[in-house]
Amino acid sequence: MSILDFRDDESLGKIIAVDTATVVVRVDDLERLKQIQVNRLAVIRSAKAGHHQIGVVARITRRAGDEIEPTEPDELLSGKLPENNLVRIVLIGTLLDKAGLKSNVFKRTLETVPEIDADCFPLEGDRLTSFMQVISQVSGEGPQLDLGRYTLDENARALLNGNRLFQRHAVVVGSTGSGKSYTTARLLDQISELPQANAIVFDVHGEYQTLVGDEFRHLRIAGPADIGANRGLADGILHLPYWLLGYEALTTLFVDRSEQNAPNQTMLMSRCIIEGKRAMLDPETHADILSNFTIDSPVPFDIDTVRNELDRLNSEMVPGANHKEKQGPYFDKLNRLAARFDAKRNDRRLGFIFQPPPDCMKMVWLEQMTHLLIGSRGAQADKKGGIKIINFSEVPSDMLPLMVSLIARLVFTVSQWTPLEKRHPIALFCDEAHLYVPERASSDSADAVSVGIFERIAKEGRKYGVGLVVISQRPSEVNRTVLSQCNNVIAMRLTNGEDQSVIRRLLPDSLAGFGDLLPVLDIGEALVVGDATLLPTRVVVSEPKYKPSSATVDFWDRWGATESTSDTTNAVRSWRRQSNQ
Repeated sequence: MSILDFRDDESLGKIIAVDTATVVVRVDDLERLKQIQVNRLAVIRSAKAGHHQIGVVARITRRAGDEIEPTEPDELLSGKLPENNLVRIVLIGTLLDKAGLKSNVFKRTLETVPEIDADCFPLEGDRLTSFMQVISQVSGEGPQLDLGRYTLDENARALLNGNRLFQRHAVVVGSTGSGKSYTTARLLDQISELPQANAIVFDVHGEYQTLVGDEFRHLRIAGPADIGANRGLADGILHLPYWLLGYEALTTLFVDRSEQNAPNQTMLMSRCIIEGKRAMLDPETHADILSNFTIDSPVPFDIDTVRNELDRLNSEMVPGANHKEKQGPYFDKLNRLAARFDAKRNDRRLGFIFQPPPDCMKMVWLEQMTHLLIGSRGAQADKKGGIKIINFSEVPSDMLPLMVSLIARLVFTVSQWTPLEKRHPIALFCDEAHLYVPERASSDSADAVSVGIFERIAKEGRKYGVGLVVISQRPSEVNRTVLSQCNNVIAMRLTNGEDQSVIRRLLPDSLAGFGDLLPVLDIGEALVVGDATLLPTRVVVSEPKYKPSSATVDFWDRWGATESTSDTTNAVRSWRRQSNQ
């Protein structure tokens, strides 16, 4: 028996206009019109037996006078309606009484088109409860991720399809204090329960350090206090040595593109680095590497060798006429490059790049590091840490884009070179993505290098098992190309008009009206739309098992406390030491 059997006298009204995914219903009973609510569900009786179209109420208008009568169908369907007891409904799917051996199956397709004069019914009460149970059951048949509860019915679980969420990328957005970090922690909760979980969280502010347990592995980019301490992966300290950087990143780091001599500097840096890498490879042991060698090959090299070669070229004298020497082609033209080179190398804030421990300069270190980052929980020697949380809080802000994108590039490249049958999928959670995947980036900046890497992952990551979850409080400042590839949207409350516009553009045309909900969502409530959700609607996100340390400070309560919690002495000490550890 169908859960949506209605009597004729329960009809809300009849359809008077039909578009591809939109219908307009005329309501003659004013009392029934008053009971309808925007963003609630409605059912349209199909001419095909056993089929019911499900829609969302997008607009309601009431008669102002008998003399007002719409005449153009385009006006009805576009939403430009005169006040005339009309309800505009956006169709979102079909409920089938029977589908094979199953009964009451919901599909996000419109298998039949509603007919003129078809009856429309409000979906409420027990019928709504039954329908929401169907939604939960159908969603649960696939790989399920329990995000929370539907606002329409708090007893119905909001289940997402885990495959589609990460295959087709996702975006989690929300203003400060809207519950964005809680939602991210809830997603991580669900992933952590899987035996072969595999994800990396780019934790820019250290707010996910409170997520503890065998499911999580915490790593921290080495800070100034770690330089010379010979602490490495076993201690949770991650160095990113200079030799891992690609050609574009290296030249961006050392060469000022605005200089007239920049092309020569770039060419010389490239040549010196290639020679330095070749010198580290044994012709017999590494013959296979040398035969296909490029500047981007991840091979350790001695940076002092590169610096010495630049000095030699900067002071080189070459044979001239009449057996006299003359200045070489680069004589005294590399002073600025050398000065930048030394400044970067001697900056203790960049010690994790230029002053790595000896183990990081061995060929085997890269294998160990990539296994730790990319290997699933079951692949790790200790069977722990499927979710790797990398703390970037001690990385200088101007270096953040290069360092985050370096790890993203490493993950993507290794996945590319892994045979299909051995490829284990991994998700990258990009917290505060607007800081390193910005919408506006100059062509020769570190931001541009980072944007290029994330754009490629957004476009091609699905093929290689690399999923993106873009997290930001300012979606208008995140690269549009990356956002456009995110086919799943989890949007918390957004108060900024520009941010709202960006999210509206990500929504399907038929659901554009959902964007009006963005500024009125409650804390912890999200608008969920995309390939991973069966029912695009509002969801109350469940509380995560481990809460991130991103809770807003209660000003009034702290000011009214009997004792002070301030500790400026240790704060200044940490500032001077450049470490909170």
